[in-house]
Amino acid sequence: MTAARILSIIIGYLFGLFTTGYFYAKHMHVDIRSMGSGNIGTTNTFRTLGKKAGILVFLGDGFKGVFAVLLVWLLFRERYPDGIKILEAYAGLGAVLGHNFPVHLKFKGGKGIATTAGMMLAFCPWAVPVCLLLFVLSIFVKRYVSVGSLLVCIGFFIQTVVFGQNGILGAPSFTLTEIYIVVGIVCVLGLIRHQSNIRRLLSGTENKVFVQDGQEEHQKS
Repeated sequence: MTAARILSIIIGYLFGLFTTGYFYAKHMHVDIRSMGSGNIGTTNTFRTLGKKAGILVFLGDGFKGVFAVLLVWLLFRERYPDGIKILEAYAGLGAVLGHNFPVHLKFKGGKGIATTAGMMLAFCPWAVPVCLLLFVLSIFVKRYVSVGSLLVCIGFFIQTVVFGQNGILGAPSFTLTEIYIVVGIVCVLGLIRHQSNIRRLLSGTENKVFVQDGQEEHQKS
């Protein structure tokens, strides 16, 4: 199944190369990399190009993870029924790698949270409600998108292990260790890509998102 693992990562990576924020901004005749934080992901798009752009980019980046996992499932579910969850995990990893390190942008991509969320939806949908709740609460309580993103990564990994151990994930026990490792890598990538945010959180200079007088505003420290 080694070849299937490699192919799953490649399929995911190719999906990940559709850098929605970059292409949307290019369609608007601007370069998102020269705006705001310079990141091509949802948060920077939302801050620099508006709510509509942010939503579209989130959906586009999220569905990359969904489609990568689903395509691998369609291709290999009959040939590798006992290993299909492993291959799905590799597809999700590939999609995140493609988004974070796109070859056409000199490997300078986003932080992969929307794509990770899409992977989660297709790979382990039972983890979505808790992660969504954590993200929403972090926005309304802490007013930091970065905190929500970090909690999503941590929550996704923990729930994958819990559901795997309880049999809800639907993977044979002998495949669980590898699945945990791959999902762990995805989540660690999300944490690593937020290093600068973590430093700003610790220093109290992280950007906040808050609602005031019915208007969404962004505060830059």
